[in-house]
Amino acid sequence: MMKISSQLLFILPLTLGIGIAMAFQTAINTQLREYLNSPLQAALLSFFIGTIVLALLVCFQSASKPSLSEISQIPWFLWLGGFLGVYAISLSIYTAPKLGLLTFSGLVIFGQLVISMFIDHFGWLGTEKTPINWQRLLGSIVIFIGVLLTLQR
Repeated sequence: MMKISSQLLFILPLTLGIGIAMAFQTAINTQLREYLNSPLQAALLSFFIGTIVLALLVCFQSASKPSLSEISQIPWFLWLGGFLGVYAISLSIYTAPKLGLLTFSGLVIFGQLVISMFIDHFGWLGTEKTPINWQRLLGSIVIFIGVLLTLQR
């Protein structure tokens, strides 16, 4: 069981905000698709704006910037994050209008829960090993049942 701390009380609303932002992002990008006639073009514009914002934030942060030789030392699989982002954003623009935002979000959360259980269980990608137990399994099953219920319109 996680201990309630002031840090936890700070990060819980921030994390909840990610879910809120993702729902808005999906709805906004879906509308953007209407203007650009393509989920890929809508994703490209979304990533372009995001890249500009990130570039500005990086320019103003105090952390040192890596050299090209440091960047070249990054393991190949760590470059996959960008590809996964393209997959997630592009397909969300395509699938969310067909499923509805509630069902779409439920499926995304269920997918995250299932793969997160395996990542935690095996300690993949440098995570701390946390075994799959009945509580985690039951929690994901409850989410899946909730997703099935959202299919009823």
